[in-house]
Amino acid sequence: MHNPFTEVIDESTDLELIEQAKNGSREALEKLVLRHQAWIYNIAVRMVFHTQDAEEVTQEVLIKAITHLSSFQGESQFRTWLYRITTNHVLNMKRRGAERAALSFSGYAAAINETPDLDLPDPKSVPVDVHLLVEETKISCTAGMLLCLDREQRLVFILGEILGASDKVGGDLLELSPANFRQRLSRARRDLYRFMQGQCGLVNEANSCRCPKKTRGFIEGGHVDPERLQFVPRHLQSVAAATEGTVRTIEQSVGEHYAAIYREHPFLEPGDQAVWLRQLLDSDEFGKALRLH
Repeated sequence: MHNPFTEVIDESTDLELIEQAKNGSREALEKLVLRHQAWIYNIAVRMVFHTQDAEEVTQEVLIKAITHLSSFQGESQFRTWLYRITTNHVLNMKRRGAERAALSFSGYAAAINETPDLDLPDPKSVPVDVHLLVEETKISCTAGMLLCLDREQRLVFILGEILGASDKVGGDLLELSPANFRQRLSRARRDLYRFMQGQCGLVNEANSCRCPKKTRGFIEGGHVDPERLQFVPRHLQSVAAATEGTVRTIEQSVGEHYAAIYREHPFLEPGDQAVWLRQLLDSDEFGKALRLH
């Protein structure tokens, strides 16, 4: 899989598709977007949590990128150009869905602790295997922890710790020096991992919180819907597999166990990507945006 966050990147395919798209090739434009769409979506879903909201965010980013593609003259890397659009958008977009709750770590801990420890659901009472519900609970809970970080911390953590962007690559995307990116990532790690160390049984056996014990409570609280799992059914591969070869060389031993939890999260595909993209290109909203540029 094409990985846009490697330190050294070959953009020859992107540049060829851009040139063809500028010359009117709809097929080239679709191919270009499909090379990057899932990566934008995987940033978005970790910023806003709900997959439906993430699809909206991804569409908003794509509209911006496609309508401004003619302005890309190759003076910078296409990776930098496209993912600056992405990062600027997710930092400045309106709050929606789960983000409206304005979570804090203390409030999140209280909500988890108030969720009762219960036996797992009767396998005959749910439409999917119980172990999938436990996995959905684990992913939902740890993804929810990201919402306790402020937007910039969350984005820096997504890029640097989950997707493995180096300090230079991450800094380029956020228009920061490598040293500043590294410092902000260190603060995000510190805040998140301190919370996990004191709360989460996945990283500290002394903590009583266990995903199987919380699964039924998450279902009854409306946080996990057995009829419509957000993460597990779309699990094609892990983030770690998708970003193979993108490895941070700084502070590798610090919090590696914590980071592994997030890198084992699913790398998601937004529905039927080709159909979704064609609907976008044919939409009135896109046509209106294109006419404005």
